[in-house]
Amino acid sequence: MAQATLTVTLPERVWIQHVSTAHPQTTFRVLAAVPGEDTGFALVRIDGDDVDSVIEEMAAHSQLTELTVAEHHDGEATVHFETTAPLLLFSSRASGIPIELPVEIADGEATLEVTGSRERLAELAQQFEQFGLQYRIERVRERLHASQLLSDRQLEVVEAAVEAGYYDTPRRCSLTELADELDVAKSTCSETLHRAEEAIVKRFVSDLPGLEDGQADETVDHPASD
Repeated sequence: MAQATLTVTLPERVWIQHVSTAHPQTTFRVLAAVPGEDTGFALVRIDGDDVDSVIEEMAAHSQLTELTVAEHHDGEATVHFETTAPLLLFSSRASGIPIELPVEIADGEATLEVTGSRERLAELAQQFEQFGLQYRIERVRERLHASQLLSDRQLEVVEAAVEAGYYDTPRRCSLTELADELDVAKSTCSETLHRAEEAIVKRFVSDLPGLEDGQADETVDHPASD
C-alpha cells in the first residue's frame, strides 16, 4: 500500500476556490464529508479573522444549496452544507480511494492524505484531471505493517522484550535475562534487538512531517488536462 500527500489546486469554477482565495488567511478544515447522488455534504470548521464575511459569501453562492451554522465563536465557526460541486468527493468515489480527514483548504489549495494501491492512486489522479483539478504529489511512501517492517525473529524478540519489561523505566529485565528467556546468546539477542530498533526508529522518523528524505518523498506538479 502506498500513502501519498497531495496538494490540489481547485479550479476557478468551484465555490471554495472563490471564497478561499478572497480570504487567503482563512483556513477551511473538512471534518466530515459524504457524497450524494449529484451533490456532496460536508462539515467544515472555518478559522480566520473574517469568518462572518466568509459565511455570508458561502450562503450567497449558487453551488451551496443548503448551509447551517452549527457553532460560531470569535474567529471560528463550524458549518454543515450541501454543494453541487464536491469535486474531491466525486474523484474519491470514482477511484475507490478514500480521502483521509481532516482535509485543509486555504487560498484555493487543498492538502490531503490518501492511502491505497498504486493502481488506485493512479485512478484518483485520472479523476482529478477529468474534473479539472491540478495537483502536486508532495510525498509518496510505502505503508508497511509491522510484520513487513521486521523479520519474524526480530518481531518475536521485540515482543518478548516488551512483555519482560526490558523497555520499562526503570528496566524490569536485563539484556542477559532476556537472552536467557529466549535461549539465545546475549550478543545474538543484542544484535537482533539493535536491528529491529533501527528499523522501527527509521520508520518513525520518516513519518515525521516536513522531513526531507530523497528516497521516500517526491514533489511532482500535475496540471489538469485541457
